[in-house]
Amino acid sequence: MASGTPDAPAPKEPKLLQLVTFRLGEEEYALDILTVREINRMMEITRVPRAPDFIEGVVNLRGNVIPVLDLRKRFGLPPRERDKSTRIIVTEVGSRVVGFIVDMVKEVLRIRSDTVEPPGEITGVDAEYILGVGKVEDRLLILLDVDKVLTRKEKQVLEEKPGP
Repeated sequence: MASGTPDAPAPKEPKLLQLVTFRLGEEEYALDILTVREINRMMEITRVPRAPDFIEGVVNLRGNVIPVLDLRKRFGLPPRERDKSTRIIVTEVGSRVVGFIVDMVKEVLRIRSDTVEPPGEITGVDAEYILGVGKVEDRLLILLDVDKVLTRKEKQVLEEKPGP
């Protein structure tokens, strides 16, 4: 009879998350890099008459017209003058390409999934947008769920194709 315990599966290594981090005010947020198509400097935004409040306007990105949303406004943060650090993060929400205006893009980094805790009470941002809060050295990252930044109704508005 053999001694010891039956072969137990080796513990799984925590998954590495690769994130694009950005700032809105004093807070640092992150999106999964796989949801980010590109990051652009601020460009001229064309306002669209009778557009919903959550749409800042549209930009022409290499021949494609995409709606742009100001995440400060979306999260109820006070307005801030745009400057040379302001960026537009281009991502896909549902089946629509959308740009998010952020104060600045900080870096691309990898964190272990076991350093991310479920969302708790976080002031200023509705918890339904949040996948979790990641700990990186002495700072916290608010991980956003890009598909929940907009409500179902807002996504439907974005999906509607403008008439001729």
